[in-house]
Amino acid sequence: MTAAASSRWAGAITRTSNDQWRCGQRNLLDARVGLQRARRTIQSRLAAPVAGRRGRVRGYASQAERFAKQIRVQHLEARLREVEARLAQNRVSICRGGRKLARLSQALGRSTGPLTRADWRARWESARWFLTADGEAECRWGNGTIRVHPEEGWLELRLPTPLAHLSNTIGRAATYRLSCPVAFTYRRAEWAAQAGSGAVRYDIVYEPAKGRWYVDASWRLVNRPAPSVEQLCRHPTLGVDLNAEHLAAWVVDHCGNPVGAPHTIPLALEGLPATIRDGRVRQAVTTLIHLARQNGCRSMMIENLDFSDARQIGRERLGRGHRGKLFRKTVSGIPTRQFRDLLVGMAANAGVWIISVDPAWTSVWGGQHWQAPLKHSTPSSVTVSRHHAAAVVIGRRGLGLGARRRPGVPRAHRRMGKGELPARPDDRVLGREGPGPPGGQRAAAPPRKTRLAERIRPGDQVAQDRPVPPVSADRR
Repeated sequence: MTAAASSRWAGAITRTSNDQWRCGQRNLLDARVGLQRARRTIQSRLAAPVAGRRGRVRGYASQAERFAKQIRVQHLEARLREVEARLAQNRVSICRGGRKLARLSQALGRSTGPLTRADWRARWESARWFLTADGEAECRWGNGTIRVHPEEGWLELRLPTPLAHLSNTIGRAATYRLSCPVAFTYRRAEWAAQAGSGAVRYDIVYEPAKGRWYVDASWRLVNRPAPSVEQLCRHPTLGVDLNAEHLAAWVVDHCGNPVGAPHTIPLALEGLPATIRDGRVRQAVTTLIHLARQNGCRSMMIENLDFSDARQIGRERLGRGHRGKLFRKTVSGIPTRQFRDLLVGMAANAGVWIISVDPAWTSVWGGQHWQAPLKHSTPSSVTVSRHHAAAVVIGRRGLGLGARRRPGVPRAHRRMGKGELPARPDDRVLGREGPGPPGGQRAAAPPRKTRLAERIRPGDQVAQDRPVPPVSADRR
């Protein structure tokens, strides 16, 4: 079929295969980085004595745990050698239709679920089918292979040479027009404008559970120059704190003051299928964008969270025992990458810019400096949590301000005590003042104390500074 087809269909088949191969290669590279990081972390702890320390690295609590980690290192090294051998041979794993669906076929005979062999076969074949065509700006309606008319609602397919006898458009090129109407309901105006002036890509998929065919349209937006951070900081912003079960947000003006009431957007993603989780995250992002546009915000501040290595070294860095297990479960439940990708893409379409900030101590400083004052300033019916205070700190940090308010305001509204560092770098005084990071001085760099100056102590003033001995009072 590829050899006898036109260059458009052959290119679509080849491009999708190349895309899957590149995706598999990226997965292998990520696996190698994670295995190397896990091996390096465990080996550093194995070098420390049992129940002791080697510098800042803490050893394992018992000899049995240390022995188990030695076995773990050997297992990681074996997997790392396998991954490096596959990368050297350019051999990646590709499964059209999805590996999860392929593994599901092995449990059909043992499970008592509603999925039968016929249902699985229908899902498997539909997942392996694809009909896609990239857009072409020089062609009419933005595509030369699949055309959809925005007003009349028909869809035409450009047939390859082996299927030219199936054409139902007499007197024209070998095309096939569907008898059923095709229409877009979501963002129809934008699609019609793009089809009339630019390139549009179409993907045709089949849903066996519903027995319907669907057409997806996609296009590339025009690159717009990003404004500078200084320009965005002149407008209000929306600080967002991402958590496992909800999103906490608060609007912050350009001076760093919270405006209005806090906002809580529930997620509740635990134990749900992937499609429902994607829909809830997308709905949460849509709510954030609506909040930003309603309050005149041109930007949103989020934490630059990255838990990509939590799967490999989470047991070494995120605690031990029952408490550490609960914390790792909480971390794994935060949709960091999915939330970030959706937020960046959807915010770009809405004209809202995303600024990522350092996530260090946002929750601790928010609870320490902002939670209590915000409770007094908001009505009693509104609950101000520690996460809402963290959203304020995130917004202030994105604006270039600190977690604590600078001095010079009335004492009742002051968020910092005497001797603490001011919040803005231009007024920051030299020296080691203030309480430092939460957790004591262990969290900060060890202070370097300056050695006392060598001073020449005063000797006999009678002989050095005066010509004659002073006259004492009793002598007078």
